[in-house]
Amino acid sequence: MRNKLLFLALPLLFGLQASAQHTQAFQDTTLTDEQRVEHLLSILTLDEKINLLSTDLGVPRLNIPRCGHYEGLHGLTLGGPAMWGGRQRTEDGKVVPTDCPTTIFPQSYGLGSTWDTDLVQKVAEQAAEEARYYMQTTGNKRHALVMRAPNADLARDPRWGRTEESFGEDAFLTAQLTIASVRGLQGNHPRYWKTASLMKHFLANSNEDGRDSTSSDFDTRLFHEYYAYPFYKGITEGGSRAFMAAYNSWNGIPMSIHPCLEEITRKQWGNNGIICTDGGALKLLIEAHKSFPSFAEGAAAVVKATTGQFLDAYVPYVKEALEKGLLTEVDIDKAIRGNIFVALKLGLLDGDNSRNPYLSIGKNSTETPPFMTAEARRLAREVTAKSVVLLKNKKLLPLDAGKLRKIAVIGPYSDKIVQDWYSGTPPYETTILSGIRNAVKEGTEIIHAEDNRMGQAEKAAAAADVAIVCVGNHPYGTRADWKFSPVPSDGREAVDRKSLMLPDEDLVKLVLKANPNTILVLVSSFPYTINWSQEHVPAIVHITHCSQEQGNGLADVLFGKVNPAGRTVQTWVKDITDLPDIMDYDIRNGRTYMYHQGPVLYPFGYGLSYSDFTYEKIESVKQDKKNIRVTVSVKNTSGRDGEEVVQLYASYPDSKVERPSKQLRAFRRIPIKAGETRKVTLTVPKEELGYWNEGKQMFVVEPGTVKLLIGRYTVGGKDQAIRMKKPSLNIPTIKISELCHNNVANPLITYLQA
Repeated sequence: MRNKLLFLALPLLFGLQASAQHTQAFQDTTLTDEQRVEHLLSILTLDEKINLLSTDLGVPRLNIPRCGHYEGLHGLTLGGPAMWGGRQRTEDGKVVPTDCPTTIFPQSYGLGSTWDTDLVQKVAEQAAEEARYYMQTTGNKRHALVMRAPNADLARDPRWGRTEESFGEDAFLTAQLTIASVRGLQGNHPRYWKTASLMKHFLANSNEDGRDSTSSDFDTRLFHEYYAYPFYKGITEGGSRAFMAAYNSWNGIPMSIHPCLEEITRKQWGNNGIICTDGGALKLLIEAHKSFPSFAEGAAAVVKATTGQFLDAYVPYVKEALEKGLLTEVDIDKAIRGNIFVALKLGLLDGDNSRNPYLSIGKNSTETPPFMTAEARRLAREVTAKSVVLLKNKKLLPLDAGKLRKIAVIGPYSDKIVQDWYSGTPPYETTILSGIRNAVKEGTEIIHAEDNRMGQAEKAAAAADVAIVCVGNHPYGTRADWKFSPVPSDGREAVDRKSLMLPDEDLVKLVLKANPNTILVLVSSFPYTINWSQEHVPAIVHITHCSQEQGNGLADVLFGKVNPAGRTVQTWVKDITDLPDIMDYDIRNGRTYMYHQGPVLYPFGYGLSYSDFTYEKIESVKQDKKNIRVTVSVKNTSGRDGEEVVQLYASYPDSKVERPSKQLRAFRRIPIKAGETRKVTLTVPKEELGYWNEGKQMFVVEPGTVKLLIGRYTVGGKDQAIRMKKPSLNIPTIKISELCHNNVANPLITYLQA
């Protein structure tokens, strides 16, 4: 009888435990998000709360699964030079990255060059799909759904060592691409996120030399109008609820403890999610910035700033701060509340009965992994081709594969793809040499020379019908050593560029002398002062590093399968002396296309096509209380289908404050068939024409005149080196009344279970 009773009691006990797991209030999806977060906070122990100050959202006692961070600037990062996927030791003792393949796209600089928000969103969607796959595949030990992407920093100076990670110098373009990336990473479900977008690096992180102790100094107008603008839009329009604080200071206060984190980004913009430090920031706060005499005081300041995640050792310092009264449990609750909210949106708090639609990803062992699908390969190839910027073409491109007998492919980047510091491990790589071989007809001879040792490059060029020379930069300095870059014009994290000259331009000169039909392919993360090449080389194209389809994508453009429509995302200056001091963060002092004076090599927004486009007329200009809508007729006057990037800029002749000479306010990349005329409508919200009024602490649109310009790209000084074949169209002057825009996000939406 005793054994029988015991047998009956055990199922009852197990049933009660299982029931408890599903009835915790924080797991109840019928409650509001706030109620669920509040309940979880109420049942966490102090040690659990301290542990949640890390990048791991998991709570083992409560069956909340582990979940950390991934890098993902241009595809999910697992592997690569920085070994983001982990390390393993080979038989000979060498440490190498753990091989975890993911789809690798062009660098963020190349993604920006597409000027295509839909395409950037698709790239982010692919990265999110792969993150879920690795998180949820049986036997996988990589538990992460917080994506450190996109980089919303602005490339205000071409010497910045991390230009490759940004979408460019313009705040509006960067904001639109940031919004697209966030939406792609997080998905469109009303309750759940596919992954969480954690933007980098807030704020004004665009110098590497001395970044751990320097201060980026500028006024609050530039904060709202320029440096913070992409982050603001990423939160209020994209829906991101996470970002990383930068190493540097803003006006003397380190960003990891800056009051604006809470006062502006949380209270005004509505970021109720994660704010994290950068790696090692706590140590730098003490040893580099010298803001506090002890780590306990530094840790307390970080937490009180509502920075709720540390990327380095912090536990003993937080505990010491608690013991000394520098920090309270309430302070920790306030800091980690955002971490819990993100965990909720990822579905980590739901328990076993979750209705999260993303939970099925990776569960079917018979399905092809997302990075091995034909769609992933197609997308990588499309994005790569659309990122190519045609800088010059004297009737050499596109190449006719049917007429070429011999092609010389030359240069250090002709037959290798270099992954950058924030890249993963692609499942395959198609180099430029391979892509050209794939594009030509059988019997066409491809002559390859990596360099000019023993005159190889000159001999190859002389023997060919056309020579394609591929030169550029190494994205992490040829060695993984920190703060190392042997070439002055190369840059990387922790190293700014000391020169803008193209190191291998001498090779280009030799090849051109041997063959006048030379195409210069810049495989680079940066602009160069290629004045000689611009004057003498008949065709120049720019493409960035990393894409697994680099060769096929470039070949698609060179041979005319794809008509190029990529556009520059930075001003390419003629000389390094045309730039202000790199630590001058006041862009009004001649920086970016908005304030630069004088001639440039290639203006912002510049790029050629194999087609000719004519901006025929302004069809209409309409405005209501909120928006201005401009419709323009654009005609493809050539016999080749193509794409055009229609750009609209604003200037403010009646402004009482200093404003940009021109400012991008709308753009659209559109296909136009040969001979076709398309009417293109661009919408400009009137609030986007405002400036930050420091007295009113809001954006204000001044009454008076706003001039709008619509066309292909910006035009700089009087002696502009590159001029448009057809002038841009001046839109009839727009008169507007005063409009104030409170820079405050809409109230956060609480979703109830349907």
